[in-house]
Amino acid sequence: MTVSLRTRLPAAALFLSAVLAAGTAVAAGKIAVITPYLAQPGTQFYVEAFQAAAKDKAWDVNVIDTKGDVAAVISRLEDAATQKVDAVVINVDPAQVEAGLAAVKDAGIPVVGMDAGASPYLVTNVTSNGYAMAADTAAYVANRIGGKGNVVMFVFDAFPPVQVRGVIADAVFGNNPDIKVLDRVTPDVSDGGIADSRAKMEALLAAHPDKGSISAVWAAWDQPAIGALQAIEAAGRQNEGIVITGIDANPQAREAIAAGGNFEASMAQDFHGIGKAAAEAVAQTLAGKPPKSSVIYVPTKLITADNVKD
Repeated sequence: MTVSLRTRLPAAALFLSAVLAAGTAVAAGKIAVITPYLAQPGTQFYVEAFQAAAKDKAWDVNVIDTKGDVAAVISRLEDAATQKVDAVVINVDPAQVEAGLAAVKDAGIPVVGMDAGASPYLVTNVTSNGYAMAADTAAYVANRIGGKGNVVMFVFDAFPPVQVRGVIADAVFGNNPDIKVLDRVTPDVSDGGIADSRAKMEALLAAHPDKGSISAVWAAWDQPAIGALQAIEAAGRQNEGIVITGIDANPQAREAIAAGGNFEASMAQDFHGIGKAAAEAVAQTLAGKPPKSSVIYVPTKLITADNVKD
């Protein structure tokens, strides 16, 4: 049975439904959106959705990409404070940029997280439920391999929304005594993560050449899953039954799932919903009615070959 934690979040779900259905009127303003992860397809999608919602509100949105440089986010936040924008939206671990967030707070500027992390500096954080997504995909892997075998995990602990996925997957696999985590890999994500994930998977395949020595690949997002798939196919080991799962269900992942190969499942995040809900959270805040919940979860869906074309 697939594990899900989404049913534990009625308040956040009710809030999301309300803001998406009703919308919020607010005067035009200057909004800074700051992220080091714009190379990631998911980030691109919800930034675009935020921009679309902001256009309807006549906001002037400045999207700032620090191109993988988390430290640079601090200076960009300080710039936003100096420029006295009306609100800031961040897509980064708040704990890593607290100096910049403090400057923004001192300037009296509200900050909304868009797939960021929990922090007292944020009005709220709009995201997917990483706990539930990881539970669903890890349970899928455990069920598919019959509760036994060697699993390779691709993780990224530097970013809270992804870090929690690894924690939950560890717990699911740890609850199956015959499943062994062969390696816990952190790829270089400066170019999105596919190339380095492929290289690291190639090394693992070379180190474990026997059929059945690797049962599955669990990836905390789609790029490593795609890189692992490329490595498995290049090594001619696609017929060994190695199960691959990801999270995001981006177009490239959906294409791979639809092809019916090793990449079997991914969690579809509602990137449009995240961007739109983040814009509504900003609008409510600027209207003097900030969200009561410190986290707003947007629903997700497990994508497999059975529903990938729906």
